Amino acid sequence: MAQIIQWFPGHMAKAFRLMRENLNLVDIVFELVDARIPASSRNPAVDELIGNKPRLLIMTKADLADPEQTQLWASSFRKQGYQVLVLDSRSPKTASLVVKAAQKALAGQTQRQSERGIVDQPIRALVAGIPNVGKSTLLNHLVTKNVVPTANRPGVTKKITWLKAPGNLQLLDSPGVLWPKFEDQTVGLKLALIGAVKDTIFAKDDAALFLLEFFKEHYPQALSERYHLSETELDQSPVELLLTITQKLGFQDDYDKASIRLLNDLRKGKLGRFTLDRYDG
Repeated sequence: MAQIIQWFPGHMAKAFRLMRENLNLVDIVFELVDARIPASSRNPAVDELIGNKPRLLIMTKADLADPEQTQLWASSFRKQGYQVLVLDSRSPKTASLVVKAAQKALAGQTQRQSERGIVDQPIRALVAGIPNVGKSTLLNHLVTKNVVPTANRPGVTKKITWLKAPGNLQLLDSPGVLWPKFEDQTVGLKLALIGAVKDTIFAKDDAALFLLEFFKEHYPQALSERYHLSETELDQSPVELLLTITQKLGFQDDYDKASIRLLNDLRKGKLGRFTLDRYDG
């Protein structure tokens, strides 16, 4: 039986409380989602918290995602009425793109303020999203210097912090937050694969088997090229394929070690660009 993934430490409950207390201080929420799992990385509790507050939906790590799927998801979100920005957070244009998108999302509010004689007000934004979604990287781009610690693991940001950025932008950073329980364990596995939950709380072989099953269906060539698999080997069941890859990697029968290698290869981009949430219309 697959391990049930649950993750809701105390600092996340505290983060929700602080976000709720500070929501009235901001004009807009920058809701970050990982372009590789654009649906699964949307925290329903954050969505409920934001309510009708203006928001900019920022799809991060687009350079790591399947570009065709990213376009489909972005179009879908726009049809739902969201202002959407697709970002490669490493791009030097990141800051200007975010400011312009925020201004567009707040155009109505800005017009009303102008009619009352209020001009040149700073844009105050709450930056929210799940762990390891790229918030700290984005913030460091926006403030043009490394003021927020970054790492390819969840739980790096621990508290609410105000930051000033060029473009008359004031940012309220917040820790990455997950919801108390994943009703769909597939969502939990997707979050595990991209590093949104700590590696210590899920079985690596479960995640590796899910990865292999998914890539066999959607990106078989990536598996074949990376692990030198023949068509016959690629046609094996995920369990048999994991054992085959274990042997090809020289790990004999240590499939746990091979599972860790698979996860690391995925996260480091060695399996190419991928999107785990498939847009089905």
